[in-house]
Formats: sequence, structure tokens, C-alpha cells
Amino acid sequence: MAKLYFHYSTMNAGKSTLLLQASHNYKERGMSTYLITAQLDNRAGEGKIGSRIGIGAAADTFTGDDDLFAKIQAKLNLEKISCVLIDEAQFLTSQQVWQLAKAVDDLVVPIMCYGLRVDFLGNLFPGSASLLALADEMREIRTICHCGKKATMVVRQDEDGNVVKGGDQIQIGGNETYVSLCRRHWREAFEN
Repeated sequence: MAKLYFHYSTMNAGKSTLLLQASHNYKERGMSTYLITAQLDNRAGEGKIGSRIGIGAAADTFTGDDDLFAKIQAKLNLEKISCVLIDEAQFLTSQQVWQLAKAVDDLVVPIMCYGLRVDFLGNLFPGSASLLALADEMREIRTICHCGKKATMVVRQDEDGNVVKGGDQIQIGGNETYVSLCRRHWREAFEN
């Protein structure tokens, strides 16, 4: 039975690593996967999903204008796909999450989405909010704060290491820009 999955966390929890591992597991059993990532995040290279531990794979990309149901249907018309894996799922639009749900229901293909739950201001990303509402199964991927507690939030820092308390929701970056924290330390960072 096909399902829509949402694997969520904060930065640096290993979401892309787990996506690549899931794809590897399918391929090891002779099954094909369809990897998709957000076109605007090209830190690993254009059309590539990359992990901080050094593994990566080629992927198709999406923008906010793409019809993901049509994209998945076209791919299925070309080859048998056992699973669709989507990285940077927080960048999906609400409409695209509905398209993914339709693909699960009508095309009977499992779709695993991996992404951030909240932004640096503690707000849900639109794609994440829709996935939290529509996913058949949700799984939290855990990482830790510097204090050892579970990190559920992220702060954005400027080039001098100062906490940024405003700005656009989306700014692509990695360890040089974002730090994962527990809620308490996130609050303290914003109160100072």
C-alpha cells in the first residue's frame, strides 16, 4: 500500500543521508527510485542531492511552478519506479503537496519527503505545514543541541556569528549559516 511520508527535522540531522540510504536500499533489491530536490538549493551541485558525510546522487529538480503529479506520472510512463524520494520538501508549495498525495492515491507509488519543519523564526514552512496535514506517516529525525537535549529549532547567523532575528524565510546555507538548538536555547538566542 502506497503512502505519503514526511521525515522532518532541523538542520544537520542527516535527512539527506537517510534519503540516500533509503534509495540505496531499494536499488540493492533491484528496484528503481526517483529522486527529486528543490532547484533553488544547489549546494551539492545542480540536480544533485548531497550529504555532509560526502555521499550524493543525481536528482531531478522542482520549482514552485512544477506540477509534481504530472512529473511523477511522466517518469512512471518511462520506467517502473518503486519509490519517489523528495529532498528539501519544505520548499514544496501547498498545492504540490496535494499533487504528491494524489500521486500516492492514484498512481499507487510511495513518496518519502525529507525536509525542515520550521524556519529560523520558529514558523512552519508552507510545504512542511501541508505535509504535516496530509502525510500518512510522519517521522522525526533527531539531532542534538550543544547542551545535549533534542534540537527542534534552528537559528540563522550572520558572517560574524550574530543571531539574525528577521529577514526572508528562505536563505540557502549550511553549518556556516544555521545552528540547531533546543527550544530553550533558541529562545535565549532570540531574547539576547
